[in-house]
Amino acid sequence: MNSAPEERRKYPRVEIDEPAYISMGGFSMRCRLLNVSTEGAALEVPNPASVPLSFQLMTEKDRVIRGCRVIWTKQNRIGVAFDQPTTDAVSDAAGRNS
Repeated sequence: MNSAPEERRKYPRVEIDEPAYISMGGFSMRCRLLNVSTEGAALEVPNPASVPLSFQLMTEKDRVIRGCRVIWTKQNRIGVAFDQPTTDAVSDAAGRNS
């Protein structure tokens, strides 16, 4: 009997935990980038209800900007898919964690 939940992600995620910003038009909100993969990320936000369904995500450290759309919300966390998949997100995160 296997009690572990089935992994549904196509690509592995790298734990990162660093400050980032959500922006859309004149709106901006600070958040925490918890983990990242080739196709998306998990974010911790103060109020998920105020996050637009589509937005730009900018990491504070390297100022990389990625278009995102919200896929799921759970308490103060949201899962996003990147508009353009990128291997840079994972390699950059792995480099910061080593």
